[in-house]
This record gives sequence, structure tokens and C-alpha cells, in this order.
Amino acid sequence: MILITGAAGFIGSVLVSELNKKGIKDLILVDHFRDGQKWLNLRGLKFKQFIILEDFLQQDLFKHYTRLQGIFHLGACSATTQTDMDFLYRNNFLFSQRLFDLAAYGNIPFFYASSAATYGAGEKGYSDDHDLIGQLRPLNPYGYSKQLFDMHVLDSGNQPSQWAGFKFFNVYGPNEYHKASMTSVVYQAFQQIQQSGEVKLFESHRSEYQHGEQQRDFVYVKDVVRAMIEFYENPKDGMSGIYNMGTGQARTFKDLVLATYQAMGKEPKINFVPMPENIRNQYQYYTCAEMSKFHNAIENFEFHTLEDGVRDYVQNYLQSEITPYCDLNWDR
Repeated sequence: MILITGAAGFIGSVLVSELNKKGIKDLILVDHFRDGQKWLNLRGLKFKQFIILEDFLQQDLFKHYTRLQGIFHLGACSATTQTDMDFLYRNNFLFSQRLFDLAAYGNIPFFYASSAATYGAGEKGYSDDHDLIGQLRPLNPYGYSKQLFDMHVLDSGNQPSQWAGFKFFNVYGPNEYHKASMTSVVYQAFQQIQQSGEVKLFESHRSEYQHGEQQRDFVYVKDVVRAMIEFYENPKDGMSGIYNMGTGQARTFKDLVLATYQAMGKEPKINFVPMPENIRNQYQYYTCAEMSKFHNAIENFEFHTLEDGVRDYVQNYLQSEITPYCDLNWDR
């Protein structure tokens, strides 16, 4: 039996789908639906049990779950705009700590979501070398909550024999529709093109970057999930650790929007708008995952190119599904 937290969310639901395709259906899913659209992500998927997060947290985990075959802990508040540090500490650190202690006690393979937000402005680089992780300076409370747990895992004297944390960079792809303003720029660009034919991108407020030339390491959710399953199914000695999860290539927001237009077969029209002042000091102008450690652990792993990933997402999902409209708020 495998436990997946955040299972109705973006990456979690794609993970459930990919495990189902491998014939794995002995899954315990943990999440909360509330009044949103997350339940749509689980339609047609197979699992043994779904537990509402609040009910799960009230259980004696050491009594019920020490015989699990694996834990994928993807449940967290992922809003980079969340400012309630007490909430983030409880949700992103203390909950994670309980699950990690369970995994260590039962020697259960444990895999969890960290974040590239831990790198802050990138002044310390984007290396996932364990000796450098403690030097990172996140720019927002969300990144700090993830940094706290990364440090806890590395400093813990009691770890399961198989574990990995993944510093997700800019993940995009199907099943993100419930995330509202936190959806990927691909999804938001698609919606804007459908509605007006025009996409809004932030102006640059730094002289070394032209408008739309701010760069991110965009990674397709299918690749993220394939990689996590590979870590689970094919462990190697010395493989446990914290890993970047990007492509190792930085691309501009303009590149991404042009790829979206191309996938839709439409002529591009981009309008640059001022960046809100409340996020200018926290805005990352460049991120790029250093992926050598990942490729040493998983040889010959190939990521989608930006153009191929966007094309698959747009043509095989966004143009063929009825996806809920979200209020577009360009805070990324």
C-alpha cells in the first residue's frame, strides 16, 4: 500500500494516474476537496481509500501506517503569496515532520516535495549539493517553510533507508486547473488567448533583462512524475538525498508564450504590463536547476523540451477538455 498526500492536487493526481497505468491501485489518498474543483482530478482513477486531510491528522499514524510500501508526500500550501508563517509552519513543516518520523520508524521509502523557492534570488546558485543547502536564503515564507523541512531531513539522525526530496522548479501541465492564480503561465496564457487573443507578461524592472526575457526552468509534470516513480521503483545505494527537479535549461516567459501560441496555431500578440510593486522585491528573474546529481542517479532520463511539453499540454489536454476558468492574476 502506498500513501500519497496532496493526492487530489496537481502533481499528486498525475502521480496517481501514472501509478494506475502501471497497475498499481493499492493507494491511500490524503487531501481535502473543500468547495473547489480538485475532485475533478481524481475522476476515473483507482485507489483503495481517500481520507480527508483533517481526519488523517487526527489518527495515530504509528498505529495504522507502519506497514506502508511507500509515502509520496506532496501535500502542502504551495502559494508563494501566502504570508501567514504560522500556517505555513504547521502545514508545510510540522505535518511533513510527522510523516518523516513515521517513515523512519517503519523504514518506509519516503519522497517529498521541496521547492526551487528555497533558492531565493539565486545569489547562492542553484546547486542541490547538501553542503550548500543550509546557505540558501528564500525570499518568501513559503520558500522558508520548505527550507526548514529540507534542513530537518538532512540533520535528522533517524532516516528511512530510501528517501528523496525534490526541489520542483516551474512545473506545468494537466490537472493544475484548480490552482487559480497559482496555475502555470502556460495555462494562464492559453486562457488569455482564448478570451482576447492577447497575452499579458510582466515588464522587466531590471536593466539587464528585456521585457518578457525573465527566465525560468519550466518542467512538464509528466516528467516530474516519471522521475519520482523511477526513484521509488529503482533505488540504488547512496541514492537518497535532495534533488533539483527541473530540466537544467532556463527559458524565457516570452519563449513559453510563443510556444503556446504555436501549439494553438495562432499569431502571437503580447502586451507587457507593469509588475505589481508588492512583489517586485521578491521576484525571481532567473532560475535554472543544476541537474548533474539527478542525472548521476537516473542515467539517460530525457525531459520534454519546452515546445514539446507545451504542445502536448495544449493540444491533448487544454484544447480537448472543459477546464474551469480561473481569475487570472499575474503574480508569478
